[in-house]
Amino acid sequence: MKKATFLTYNKPLLCAMVQEDTVEKMKFVIHNSISNGAEALGLQLEELVLEDRTEEKLKDLFATCKGLPTYITSYRGKNSANLSEDERVELLLLAAKCGATLLDVMSDLYDPQPYEVTENEEAINKQKELIKKLHDLGVEVLMSTHTHTFFDEDTIIKIAKSQQERGVDVVKIVNFSQTEEQLMHNISVCSKLKDNIDRPYLFLTNGVHGRFIRHVGPTLGCCMYLCVNEYKPGYSTEQPKLTAIKQVRDNFIL
Repeated sequence: MKKATFLTYNKPLLCAMVQEDTVEKMKFVIHNSISNGAEALGLQLEELVLEDRTEEKLKDLFATCKGLPTYITSYRGKNSANLSEDERVELLLLAAKCGATLLDVMSDLYDPQPYEVTENEEAINKQKELIKKLHDLGVEVLMSTHTHTFFDEDTIIKIAKSQQERGVDVVKIVNFSQTEEQLMHNISVCSKLKDNIDRPYLFLTNGVHGRFIRHVGPTLGCCMYLCVNEYKPGYSTEQPKLTAIKQVRDNFIL
């Protein structure tokens, strides 16, 4: 069987995000997402109750993905809110051993910051060590920054370059589009990133005008769509629906 990857693709991948608190619930979302055309699955493991974070259950979860590439997060919220940085990293490492494809390392890991960006050398060195460890386990690594505010072009490109320099395979930045002016700025930034870094990248925006970039970003250079199979309590309504964005992707991207 061909090894799953997020690094080679003919069209930007349709990655359906899964945000459930048990493995059994996640499996139903995975089945429905694959049926509706998902080409990758994004499993947000911070959502899982602690008792479901076992090797046996995670291997069962990844088996449900039918060999599709899996993108894994282990963020600070939800059922991981009371865990330490090291404990959340252990969940990433367990996922890597159980069959995950792409692991999300936050760009302020080991040094939490309001804008999810650290310049602390000790934290950065620990991130680099983790990235090497994950690569040694045979998985791909994405680094994410959620700015929680609007950053200008120079700042976004600086963050993207810093992520690349830490050795990751995929760059991810989520900026804000609260006004039409910010939206137009972000459209330009999304396009310019491909001329400033040599990694696949995912550039998204939140806010009042955030959805637009999530629909058109891959036409400007982003490597995938993050979408949801359906809208339900606990799911991000800023992410496009899988069946709708599949039509956009298949009809507009050659």
